[in-house]
Amino acid sequence: MAKWTPEHEAPEPLEGPVVATITGGTILWFVLFLVQIPFYGWFAERELDWWVWTCLAGGGLGLIGIWYVRKRDAAIRRTKAARGSG
Repeated sequence: MAKWTPEHEAPEPLEGPVVATITGGTILWFVLFLVQIPFYGWFAERELDWWVWTCLAGGGLGLIGIWYVRKRDAAIRRTKAARGSG
């Protein structure tokens, strides 16, 4: 059986507003957490309280994601500036 090899070169990855996307998602997770807090008893009665904590975890991980993509974005800018002046 022949090993599969791609016939075409892979396209470059798309770069978009990564920081804005991650920030928006993080805000959404925190909003979902805040919306569910008043209904925590309802969730707990049905053993669905993990939904509330999942939203909080998503917001917390989103904060780490914001930190990461901002550092990445700054590193990309530094690299481009170094190549341009060098």
